[in-house]
Amino acid sequence: MRMPIAVVVGTTSLLTATLAFGALSKGDIKDLNKATAVLSEFRNSSDIPGSIWSKAHCVLVIPSLKKVAFIVGGESGSGVMSCRQSNGTWGAPIFMQLTKGSAGFQVGAQSTELVLFVMNESGADKLLRNKTTLGTDASIAAGPVGRAATAATDVQLSAEMLSYSHSKGLFAGINLSGGSLAPDKDANMRAYGATASAREIAMGTTRVAAPAEARAFTAALGREARATTGVK
Repeated sequence: MRMPIAVVVGTTSLLTATLAFGALSKGDIKDLNKATAVLSEFRNSSDIPGSIWSKAHCVLVIPSLKKVAFIVGGESGSGVMSCRQSNGTWGAPIFMQLTKGSAGFQVGAQSTELVLFVMNESGADKLLRNKTTLGTDASIAAGPVGRAATAATDVQLSAEMLSYSHSKGLFAGINLSGGSLAPDKDANMRAYGATASAREIAMGTTRVAAPAEARAFTAALGREARATTGVK
């Protein structure tokens, strides 16, 4: 029996949508793997106070923030962010993009590992908009280095986000004011489909299953958080 054309078209469309959903690109998988490795590297450095890990609402890891400059420069990088859920676990990670321009005479290239801690729900809410300008739409400060919580200044304690970098063997706070952060719509669609928004995925208001390649990141984040707080 011949299948009606409408049924064939509908079946083909459904199959195409199913295949597209959860089909991460090689670049997506690379970002996830690198972000997981960077997360462990930062924890092992012992330079980020345990209180920062334990109080963070979300953690964003950009494994390679690339800076290329010749007269007029700029920085860009893609990464992965997960937010703490109401039950204390870390939610399905979403893909993010960071860009920052710079002016003045510059020559050179550099790559930096970056971890950004979102310290409250207000900061997370702002970060999950279509585009957020750091330092303008949301407050950000270079994070204190060292285990002592007293190392934090009033500016750092009140900031919605704290940033840390690792470049050339050194860990330090980094100023990202003026940079723009936004969810990577294409990567998130590949991972979770077009139904849920980045906000819904990150906040857990829409239940989604993280791709298999993404689970190592949240597992590592959970291990790192437990290591700093002493929880087993």
